Amino acid sequence: MIIGKPFLSAEQIRDRIAELAGQISHDYLGKEVLAVGILKGSFMFFADLIRALRIPVSVDFVVASSYVKTSSSGEVKIYYDIREEIAGRDVLLIDDIIDTGISINFIRERILSKGPSSLKLCMFLDKRERRLVEVPVEYVGFEIPNQFLVGYGLDYDNKYRNLPYLALFKKET
Repeated sequence: MIIGKPFLSAEQIRDRIAELAGQISHDYLGKEVLAVGILKGSFMFFADLIRALRIPVSVDFVVASSYVKTSSSGEVKIYYDIREEIAGRDVLLIDDIIDTGISINFIRERILSKGPSSLKLCMFLDKRERRLVEVPVEYVGFEIPNQFLVGYGLDYDNKYRNLPYLALFKKET
């Protein structure tokens, strides 16, 4: 396995999170938000983002996956579900990456079925060219090409999540 040079630096990530947090704080001014992170990939982005918000925030998580190594299986599995009450709340669903849209749409539909007052999505990365299911995403950190990235929470086989930046990942052949 080969980790390439940084695709996005820690500084670029930090600056963009500050911008997103400002926009989200403005949009939810006067409201309390239930921030729901999708684990494992979103944990670094989620933590940095909610620390930068200037509004009241409650936190919960869902553990879901459709990935095996570097590709999506197309089947979404929920390993741990949201425990907070959703009905009547403003929910901000936060994830590391949207590519096909299958997983995030599945989770989005589950949340909508519980009657939130509002639901908005915030994705750290958007790999638009892979989209199979159109999903409304209100906040995007970075649009990226169809390349496999690791670091800043993103992994290959549960490795490389701890990198403070994003790097291109290539398998040795």
